[in-house]
Amino acid sequence: MRAMHLAAILAAALVALACLGILLSPAGRRLLLDRPNERSLHRQPVPRSGGLAIAAGVGAAVAFSPLPFALWVALGAALALAAISLLDDILTLSTQLRLAAHLGAAAATVALAIGSDGAISFVLLALELAWSANLYNFMDGADGLAGGMALFGFGAYAVAGRLAGDPALASLCAVIAISSCVFLAANFPPAKIFMGDVGSVPLGFLAGALGLLGWRSGAWPLWFPMLVFAPFACDATLTLVKRLARRERVWQAHREHYYQRLVRMGFDHRGTLWIEYAAMAACAATALAIREASPTAQMTALVTVTLILAALAAWIDARWSRWTRRNGPGGAAA
Repeated sequence: MRAMHLAAILAAALVALACLGILLSPAGRRLLLDRPNERSLHRQPVPRSGGLAIAAGVGAAVAFSPLPFALWVALGAALALAAISLLDDILTLSTQLRLAAHLGAAAATVALAIGSDGAISFVLLALELAWSANLYNFMDGADGLAGGMALFGFGAYAVAGRLAGDPALASLCAVIAISSCVFLAANFPPAKIFMGDVGSVPLGFLAGALGLLGWRSGAWPLWFPMLVFAPFACDATLTLVKRLARRERVWQAHREHYYQRLVRMGFDHRGTLWIEYAAMAACAATALAIREASPTAQMTALVTVTLILAALAAWIDARWSRWTRRNGPGGAAA
């Protein structure tokens, strides 16, 4: 099984690298250009097809791997979302159609792979998966950010799966992490290519689905995936709640996420990225360290991390308030 694990990682890296090379070729760079809009932090058109390289790497690694049925269901649902998201990147589908696809994939995964204890549990789990797909997409708005979260997040899943004696789950998470790492090489600021919805939506969905499957199999506690992906979950959720409180149209593009505010305040893409990476690494390391600790130690660590993230958000809010008083609410794109 160890040889299969290493072979899968090698296949993922090589195929993702080859696909990325094609996407960055003169012909490939003309595909799916992301032109700056009111949400953007970039000023020049950039290809947004990088998620295809991640998908190709994962697909090559698992094509001949003996995965259990539940993992195949999650991957199949993610593949369906990748196809819908690719169409959205090309044609700009309606919000209603995208949401229906997200909910359908989530419901199918809960019904066929995760399971539920009743109607209420089924609805809550399906909504969690749909939200996970969307929040990851919301957070894919700065160079190196979503790729970095995939590297840290799925990397932590892989380590935990290996420690729990679940090689199939560990291998799948490892190939997602390594494929994302290959993409990150071209997405690190200044980005040569973006992930696009074809990458961010399936990654967010898999973060939720594999997190729940690992919980169901006993590989980790329910809080584990929440803590591992806390830097994304907290930013997206807090931003959504604040926009709802201001009665804004939350489905419209914006630049109000905490990472976007950091860039707009002058931290630039790399400075913001190192802050985010530090938070990702800290959350992943903490989750792994307390995975089998006593309930008291787990609760203490979770409360501490929550307070630190809340303090970081409050610090950014305070700086943003002073910055907008000097520069106006619109500010300038970075």
